[in-house]
Amino acid sequence: MSVETTRTALIEQGHWLTVPDCKRVLVVVHTVAFAQRLREVFGLLETDLRIQLVFTVAPHAFGGGVTDYLRGQGIATVPWKEALRAEFDLVLATGSRGLHRLRAPVVRFSHGAGHIKLLTDVSLLAPGERRVPGMLSRQHLLHDGRVVPSSLVYAHQRDVTELARSCPEALPAAHVAGDPCVDRIEAGAAGREGYRRALGIEEGQRLVVVASTWGPASTFGRLDALLPQLLGQLPDEGCRVAMLIHPNVFAGHGRSQVHGWLTALRSRGIAVVPPEADWQALLIAADWIIGDHGSLTAYGTLTEATVLLTSSVRREVSPDSPAALLAAVAPVVVPGHSLAAQLAYASERRHATLYARVAESLSSAPGEFHRRVRALLYRSLELGEPACPPFVPPPAVPPSLEHWVGGADRGAFR
Repeated sequence: MSVETTRTALIEQGHWLTVPDCKRVLVVVHTVAFAQRLREVFGLLETDLRIQLVFTVAPHAFGGGVTDYLRGQGIATVPWKEALRAEFDLVLATGSRGLHRLRAPVVRFSHGAGHIKLLTDVSLLAPGERRVPGMLSRQHLLHDGRVVPSSLVYAHQRDVTELARSCPEALPAAHVAGDPCVDRIEAGAAGREGYRRALGIEEGQRLVVVASTWGPASTFGRLDALLPQLLGQLPDEGCRVAMLIHPNVFAGHGRSQVHGWLTALRSRGIAVVPPEADWQALLIAADWIIGDHGSLTAYGTLTEATVLLTSSVRREVSPDSPAALLAAVAPVVVPGHSLAAQLAYASERRHATLYARVAESLSSAPGEFHRRVRALLYRSLELGEPACPPFVPPPAVPPSLEHWVGGADRGAFR
């Protein structure tokens, strides 16, 4: 059956299908980052013969690469315009754009470590209305005065408390389920040495992971300040370096351009991890994480790594977010001093409880995401759950860092 025929069959539910009469769940993917988060969700449904998953790519400014990412997972997509016309039993999404146009109940999920970034378009705010992150804002939850999602899944009880202030109409839809990345990192923590061996970290070597979100205030947006330190202030043999760059950077500038800007780093053996790759194993394996106000830096507090920040952007960050809590305790990389010396200094002063409050702010239901979300989805579909607990997979074993050093990417891992 051709890809086009597959798409038609998925939409029409006609005589092409071998397994008929399934509940149909539409997975709406806006960006690669959103797709990676949704993978944790639709994986809870994909083995059930009573359920047919259908995927569509919704329009988004950072939508570049989404179709290729899904195709790499063996996933066929239906056009967005066809998805708008079709009937479904449930919709899964992390973004907000276009959801009000769909003809099914919507379950919407968070897509990062807490709700970090405040709304940037203040023109949308009513007089006296506070800036809050998108998934807590009336602008992103309501359409024509109606709450669009039938269910809103948050990681922490703190989010529901804020929702009561920012958009009380949405409170009946709110559920606290925890964070899948927290649960997977904790599931893989015991495998740290195995991840390090797979990455090619030899005895006596240290791994530095540089993590960047997107936007002008990100590590990548200020890379000109960090670049000389990465190139000239780390011991050549003693440190391996990997860069984890937000998929929106690649989608916004293009993969070729991003790699062009990083030519000097790649030529020095620094691995640039592709946007479709699983990043959790690298955080677990790291000795140091140098990052910004993005989610990956906050998730680093769950690991054995010492976390250092590259910048502080208080005006963009919610004061109650994990990123804000981290900014209050993490050391900051400064110019004029050897980067190697700063890493050593930060390690010496790292205490086991230093990041505890940040780590605790990531989820108020640790270890519970897959169980709670599966129960919500099956309840929404009016189906009984499988008679076995959901599996929480640890991060997959990564390839060697050499896989991403030098020339073009040679794939990702899941």
